[in-house]
Order: sequence, then structure tokens, then C-alpha cells
Amino acid sequence: MAKVQITELALRDAHQCLIATRMRTEDMLPICPKLDQVGYWSLECWGGATFDACLRYLKEDPWERLRQLCEALPGTRKQMLLRGQNLLGYRHYADDVVEVFVERSAAGGIDVFRIFDALNDLRNLETAIAVTKRVGKHAQGTLCYTVSPVHSIEGFVEQARELARMDCDSIAIKDMAGLLTPNATAELVRAVKAAVSLPLHLHCHATSGLAEMCQLKAVENGCDHIDTAISSLAGGPSHPPTESMVVALRDLGLDSDHDLKVLEEIAAYFWDVRRKYHRFEPVYVGPDPRVHIHQVPGGMISNLYNQLKEQGALDRLNEVLAEIPRVREDLGFPPLVTPTSQIVGTQAVINILAGERYKTITNEVKRYLQGGYGRPPAEVNTALLQRAVGKEEIIECRPADLLRPEMEALRHEIGELAKCEEDVLIYALFPDVGRQFLEQRATGTLQPEPIELAESENGVRAAPTEFNIHLHGESYHVRVTGSGPRNEAERHFYMSVDGVPEEVIIETLDQVVLAGGAEGAVPQRLSSKRPKAISEGDVTLSMPGNIVEVLVHEGDTVNAGDPVLVVETMKMETEVQAPIAGKVTAVYVSKGDAVTPKEALLHIEP
Repeated sequence: MAKVQITELALRDAHQCLIATRMRTEDMLPICPKLDQVGYWSLECWGGATFDACLRYLKEDPWERLRQLCEALPGTRKQMLLRGQNLLGYRHYADDVVEVFVERSAAGGIDVFRIFDALNDLRNLETAIAVTKRVGKHAQGTLCYTVSPVHSIEGFVEQARELARMDCDSIAIKDMAGLLTPNATAELVRAVKAAVSLPLHLHCHATSGLAEMCQLKAVENGCDHIDTAISSLAGGPSHPPTESMVVALRDLGLDSDHDLKVLEEIAAYFWDVRRKYHRFEPVYVGPDPRVHIHQVPGGMISNLYNQLKEQGALDRLNEVLAEIPRVREDLGFPPLVTPTSQIVGTQAVINILAGERYKTITNEVKRYLQGGYGRPPAEVNTALLQRAVGKEEIIECRPADLLRPEMEALRHEIGELAKCEEDVLIYALFPDVGRQFLEQRATGTLQPEPIELAESENGVRAAPTEFNIHLHGESYHVRVTGSGPRNEAERHFYMSVDGVPEEVIIETLDQVVLAGGAEGAVPQRLSSKRPKAISEGDVTLSMPGNIVEVLVHEGDTVNAGDPVLVVETMKMETEVQAPIAGKVTAVYVSKGDAVTPKEALLHIEP
């Protein structure tokens, strides 16, 4: 048998799974010379959620990260994960945007493009594969593995044949949720290798605890490449450990002469790095066999944990995990991988926190049901389709066929903030976050989120997250589980007291201004606090979010069910509908405001 090649995931998928994609470039560059010595077939170092995280949280230019990594890794192929027509965002982009993005990524140093579609709708890979081949780079077509009543070995094999016909250079089996079992792996690998002659890669997450066994079964049955993560960033929602798999391959006579001593030095380095980001780690960093029920992929589980923590609803994680398979079935059993994992996961969270299934339906779920992401693997829930889409036309063609070229309009919209084509692409993929990043860069005000929360902004030491208090002769154990976003009026803190969930609302002090001149001025209070939602005409949310757009003005007349606001929650946009028909008599929010449940965002008088 031929030697088995390894792709290392430490610089992308591994930290996406274990520390919510928060690793900064400054913590990657020092170890790059060692990584470059190992002899990996490739290093995955870009794409996936890293582009978004760089802009949203780290305030880094993702294109500059790519340039720095390519300079630091001259001897190793650089690989990225690309979501086909979605690129690295959460919608389909016009073909000209896809073409420019792939061209600029290739010029920036990417050698291998692993290209996938969340629905395995291969029409959505056509443009990205064609451009990758045109610029002389390696196009790796990808099968998103999942388990459902409508997915089968035969179906995946036919997709592999089609990827070969699309002129891919290799094929990857992407087991993003860790659903493969050893026998299923052996059967799938044998079938794909018998059907196509292309090199075969296996990417599987260690979530269920079976990944190492699956990889060994894969190589025994002809798999040419496996993906691993250095041991200090391996396991749990991440991937099998590199060093362990090197030893196993060596025992089988299949190792490609990777230096274990160098790997040990790399592992020691990343142990220190991982400790730096400990606050972003998920609850489950070991095997979680429940994945065979909820099917939440590794890259999503840590983000889901952090999102619920920010909502103060971490105690409801199990309810959300139980709701995810139900939402997935309603949507026709899509594989759970970005963006469908976010679409399904966010809707599941909203269903649970709202206390009613589909009381609020995200714009992304509506777009999905309409066919805006491609063909679902199976029929969707008819009642949900009718409720979300109504009489609007269902998209049957490749969704991008309906999109006009966008690049010229995007260049015009972002204007002088964009200093190069890469800046236009930042804005294209993430309009609000990207524009904010470019504005802050222009004014020199980029400020990354803090890695540690031990110190407050004014240097005062923060309270511990778990402690005992004594009050009136009684002792209580308090564990702080999260907090809502800051706004001008108040902030919500969530905790358990002796195991009982509690919510504490801290109101912000009103601003004090002086009226009537400096001398003899009279203090007056200007309250920015929004009123509590108390009547059926008050529009409110079921969970915290940010106002993306206000669709109505005071004096407008609306019908029940009309969209009045667009909000962003957990990176997904949702239209907020009028609860009753009537006249808008008050609007309490503006674009960009952070809002919380129970606040009246606007009022409708019947």
C-alpha cells in the first residue's frame, strides 16, 4: 500500500472547534517554521469561520493573515475551506464575486481549495471548481457525510462520480459531525475508490470518540489522505491527534516519515496557546456520543455553547440539542455544516427560547425553504413551507443563476473605504461587520475583543464566576452563567443560586446634565431607558439581538404580520412582525442598537 499523507488542521478547523475560532495570527506565526518542517501534505490555515472571526472579534484583516502565513510556511501547501457559492459567508453570491474571491485567494497563496456545498447540491460547486482549475490550483470536491432516511452509500458514490466529471483533482469525505462508524467508513471508502480514480481524503471529527478507528478503517480500504490536529488541539469536537495517527500509520508501514520529535515541540507550543483562550472552550471537550442523535458538527458545538452562554441560557443546551433534529427533519434533512448548521441551530435556539416552535422564523430559514440555497435532500415540512414562504415562487434552478453580477455595485457602495479588491470582498461577504471593520481601520480604532475578562475596562478586578455568599445567617452558592449585551438602559446577568436559575437586571444610571447655565444649574435626568413591553401593541424579542434595519416610521399603518424590524441574533437575521394591525405611534430603536427581551422596541396602537 502507498504511504498515507496528512493534512494538519491546527491553524483552522481545530481551533474553530475548541476555542470558537479565536486564535490570533500572533499566536500562529511563531510555530510556523516548525510546522513547515513536518512534511505535511497540506496545512489548512484559512477559510471556514476564520474570515468572519478575524473581522468580527479579532479585528484582523483576514487577507493580511493569509499573506503572513504564506510567508511563514514556504515549504508546505496552504489549504482553505470554501463553501462553494456561499464562499465564506451565509448566502449565495453572484458568480463574479465567487470568481474574484477564488482568484484573490489563489494570488494570496492558497494552493488547495476544499470546496463543498452544505446541501451536497453540486450545482453550487460549478463556478468555484472552474475558477480554481483556471488559476492552476488544486480543486478538491467534497462530499458532506451525514445520516438520514434519504442519504445512502450509493448516493454519495454517484456524487463522487459527478465531482470527477467536474474535473476535481481529488475528493474529500467531510464527516463534520463525527457520524461515521468504522464499518460505514470502510464501506464508503471502498465504494468511492472503486467508482473513481482520484485521490481520496478523509476529514472526520472526534466528537463521538470513533474518529481514530474510522481513519484506520479508511486507510486499510484505500484512503490516501487523512486530516488530523496536533494533540494539544485534538479530541472532542476537534479531530484525531496527529502524533497518535502518525504512530498508528508507522505501525502499519504507511507513515510518510513525519518527525515525532518536531510534532512533540509543536504540541507543547499549542498547549500554552490553548490555555490563553480557555474562556472560549465548550463544555464538552471529550467524546460526546450524543452526536449520533443531535448531529451537531464540531465547528458548531463550541459556537453554540458560547452563543447560549451570551444569552444567559446555557442551562437550556440540552433542550436545544433535542430540538435540532426536529428542525432538521422539517427542513428536509440537510447535512449540518455551515451555513445549514447555523440555519438549523439558530432556529432551534429561537424555538426553545421563544417557548413556541416557529413563532419567529429567521430570514435564512425562509430563504432555505424557498430554494435560495439549493435543493434540500428531501421534502420539507409543508405547513412550515406555507407559513414561511406563502405564495412566493419556489426556486428550482441553481440559485446563483438568478443573481446579477455584484462586484461593480459593491465597489461603488463601499467607495474609498476599500483600498484594494480584497477590501471590497470583505464588504461583499459581511456588509455590516465588514464596513465597520474598514471604518475602524481607517480611523485607527480597531480594538479586538479581550481574551480574558478578569479585568474590567477601568482596571477593577472582576468578581469570580463562582462563589459563596453569606446573607442573614444563610449561605448560598452562586455561579454566574452569562450576561446579556450592554445597552443604554440595563444589562441582564444570569446565574444559578444553589442550582436554581436566576436572572438579575442591573439598570444603568441615568445621565445627569446641567440646565440653565453653569452657575446655579439645576441637575436634570435624561433617561434613555426603553419602556417595558406591557401591551399587545408593543413589539419585542424573545432573545437579545442587534437592530439591522427599522422598516417603519411613526405614523405608518401596518397589518398584523407585516415586517417592522430586522434583527440579527447569533449571526442570523430575522424579520420581526407586527403583532397587531394599527398605527405605529412610537419607535424606540435605531439601526445598530443592542436590544434585549421584554423591552418595547416600537408601539402599535390598534
